[in-house]
Amino acid sequence: MNGFFDIPSDLQHSWIGLVGLHLREALLPVLAGLVLALPLAQLCVRFRWLYPPVLWVTTVLYAIPSLAFFVVLIDYTGQSELTVMIPLGVYSLVVLVPAIVDGVRSVPQETLAAAEAMGFGPVRRYVQVQLPIAVPAIIAGLRIAVVSSISLVSVGALIGNQGALGNLLTDALFYHRTELAVNSVLTTAVLAILIDGLLVGLRILLTPWMPSGARPKPKADRPDPAAVALEDVSR
Repeated sequence: MNGFFDIPSDLQHSWIGLVGLHLREALLPVLAGLVLALPLAQLCVRFRWLYPPVLWVTTVLYAIPSLAFFVVLIDYTGQSELTVMIPLGVYSLVVLVPAIVDGVRSVPQETLAAAEAMGFGPVRRYVQVQLPIAVPAIIAGLRIAVVSSISLVSVGALIGNQGALGNLLTDALFYHRTELAVNSVLTTAVLAILIDGLLVGLRILLTPWMPSGARPKPKADRPDPAAVALEDVSR
């Protein structure tokens, strides 16, 4: 077990340090992608003609292999964390934008009309009514984006990035230490599972109207999420 956590000195980090850096490089791009996707998705909802070209551009960018993306950026950002995080942030958009658009479009028109009658402007209606109701769809998109990002960070080891668990894979080949490869794979998988579980818990916390037990309530007795959200913001 000591060999399992015995990290080569060339990585300049302990195992805990590598885990922390891996999470930073994986989660910060998704967070940046979410910040960009929220207003972009609202524009796509407001101007329906904008959604197809936005979806096309994000899909084309997602189709670019991550290694090729890294190589192109090296000339501008060097062998740094930024070189890894920029593509991951761009990749997250192809998942987050459709998730937010679908979630916002699912808000009933009568709910929007009621919010407008209560004096809610476009921004307040989007932030306090539409987004809360769209939380399940947004969290679903985040789960996919985060797990994908945690996995793709390891590819950064191929450009000499020192902050990812993927470097354990390259060192496993260099030092002929299989346990380093096992460490990298298992740790990455555990991190993805843990973060995914935290997002599920966040969804449950933010959507108390959704059934959390084994058997959901009958539809007639189940509270309307739109009504609940509108009631909360009107208090």
